[in-house]
Amino acid sequence: MASLWSYLRRGGASEQKFDTVGGMSSYATELTRRRPTAPLTAPGADTGTLRIDLSWRMRSSTDLGGGGRRFAWRHPLEIFKPAEILGHSQGVATIDFDLAVMYELTDGSKGVVQSVGGLLGDFNDPPYVKLSGDDRFGTASGEQIYVNLDHKDEFKRLLVFVYIYDGSEAFARADVVVTLVAADGKNIEVGLTDAVPQARACAVALIEHHKGQLVARREVKYVLGFQSEIDRLYGWGMSWGRGTKPSRT
Repeated sequence: MASLWSYLRRGGASEQKFDTVGGMSSYATELTRRRPTAPLTAPGADTGTLRIDLSWRMRSSTDLGGGGRRFAWRHPLEIFKPAEILGHSQGVATIDFDLAVMYELTDGSKGVVQSVGGLLGDFNDPPYVKLSGDDRFGTASGEQIYVNLDHKDEFKRLLVFVYIYDGSEAFARADVVVTLVAADGKNIEVGLTDAVPQARACAVALIEHHKGQLVARREVKYVLGFQSEIDRLYGWGMSWGRGTKPSRT
C-alpha cells in the first residue's frame, strides 16, 4: 500500500519500507527521472526468477479532470478499494494493454516475447523469458512475464514495453504500472506517466549488465506506432509483420 500511495502522489520518496504479514520487510522502489536505475540482482541473490507484472486502471472522468487526486487527499481510504473501470464508454473500457519484452542474447540472437503472434517464449530454454497470461482487463493477477535469472549471463539486454493491441490510444486515460519483482522479493515499479497523445506503445525499462549486476533503467518513451517503431528507437534491427493474438477458447 505504501508503494501505491507513493505512485498516486507522484512526488513521494522513491523507496519505502513496510512490514508484511509475516513480519519480514519488503522494499518498493519507484524508478523516476531523478532516480532512474535499480539493481535486479546482488551477490547471493543473482539466480531464481525475475517476475514482471502489468496492471492498469482506467481513469474516471473526474480523474481525467484532475479531481481524482484531490478526492484521494480528502478520502485517502478510497484508493485502497479494488480497481474499477469508471466513466467510460464500452469502447474505452475494453482497451487491451499488453506486456512484452524484446531480448538480445550474448550469442547474437534477438526476438520478442509477446501475445501477438503467439510468441510466448520459453523459461528453461532460450530466450529464458516466458509470458504467462493475457489479461485484457487490467486485473492485478492476470499478466506476467518470467525471466530465468539462472541464465542471466546469456542476456545482453532486455527491453520491457507495453503496447495497445486493440482499442483507441489510451495511455493518457489510464494509470499503468509495470512492476519488476526481483528474486529477493524487492519490488521495482515504473509508472507510465506523462503519456503522449495518440501513443500506441511505450518502452518502459531497459535491463542490462552493469558492474556484475543486472540493472533496470527507467525509459518511459512513447511511440505513435507499434513494436517496429520501438525496435528502430533502440536499434534492435529485426523484421516485423502484422500479427494477431491466438483466439481464446
